[in-house]
Amino acid sequence: MHYKSFEEYHDETTDGIKQNYDKIIQELGEDTSRDGLLKTPERAAKAMQFLTQGYHQDPVEILKAAMFEESYNEMVIVKDIELYSLCEHHILPFFGKAHIAYIPNGHIVGLSKLPRVVDVFARRLQVQERLTEQILDCINDTLNPQGVAVVIEASHMCMMMRGVQKQNSLTTTSGFRGQFEKIETRNEFLKLIGK
Repeated sequence: MHYKSFEEYHDETTDGIKQNYDKIIQELGEDTSRDGLLKTPERAAKAMQFLTQGYHQDPVEILKAAMFEESYNEMVIVKDIELYSLCEHHILPFFGKAHIAYIPNGHIVGLSKLPRVVDVFARRLQVQERLTEQILDCINDTLNPQGVAVVIEASHMCMMMRGVQKQNSLTTTSGFRGQFEKIETRNEFLKLIGK
């Protein structure tokens, strides 16, 4: 049975990345002509394009496409947003959850757009600290809310599979703007996300 993939790849880009993966695999001592590895360079090339598709997406446009005038001015939280990214230092995955809150200032945004913004920035070569700031600044600059908060908790394969090899380590980063810089508002947010 055949299935249609909805992922799109630029042939020239795929070819170039494929050739590089072929060379890397051979340099590691493997035979890319053996059955199990025959299509691996192409699959890896397509996987890498998928995992870095955020370079070709505009998070501001995603938010603007679903902004609505609304007088609601209490905290809005979307928590436990799954995220998967690649550490720019070793090109190894890091993964975890993002928690986002904002206090509207005349505009709300479609709730599904916040996870999409996370994905846009996560689907790039990243460090967790920058990822946190980019999400925070994008929401703050686009929605112009009374305040924004972002907390990310992630496990990093570069710490788990190599280097110090600490399997149970978790890295937490946070950023706060506007009303969330006040300790009471920040504490309310942290309590609501269970931190």
